[in-house]
Amino acid sequence: MNKKIINAGMGVFPIPNLLVSCRSRDGKNNALAVGFACNVSSVPPMVMVGIVPEHYSYELIRESGEFVINIPTKGFEKEFYYLGTKSGRDEDKFAALNLEWEEGAKVKAPLLSACPISVECKATQKIETGGDHVFFVGSIEAVHCDEAWLDDNGNIDFSKIVLM
Repeated sequence: MNKKIINAGMGVFPIPNLLVSCRSRDGKNNALAVGFACNVSSVPPMVMVGIVPEHYSYELIRESGEFVINIPTKGFEKEFYYLGTKSGRDEDKFAALNLEWEEGAKVKAPLLSACPISVECKATQKIETGGDHVFFVGSIEAVHCDEAWLDDNGNIDFSKIVLM
């Protein structure tokens, strides 16, 4: 094998594409595309999302302590890229895209209706790595999944989902 040392900016490609939604104290919904996220604990169930501190959503999550991870599927690319390139400071992205959403059951952040899976989280910790992202660790408070994506035991069957 003949490998070459390259720029280490993105040594591991983040999969899947995720959308994190959140809400300001005054009730304004926002969402952004997130490339850094992972499970960090099974018991209790916890996840982690990385967000650039300059992003509007970082400010909202820091203030509210709540967020929702939404998993989009094929066909949601236009909305995904829009949410990842526009700032909620400058516009209402939900209105611009006419996004349908639902209230969370456990957190005061919106669930994106078009995404088959939405995970409600409460931020329990903020980790500053010294890099360009700050990581919010969140306890999973509720998981919403379209019934079509469940197996016979009521668990998410990721093989049924065509991710972006």
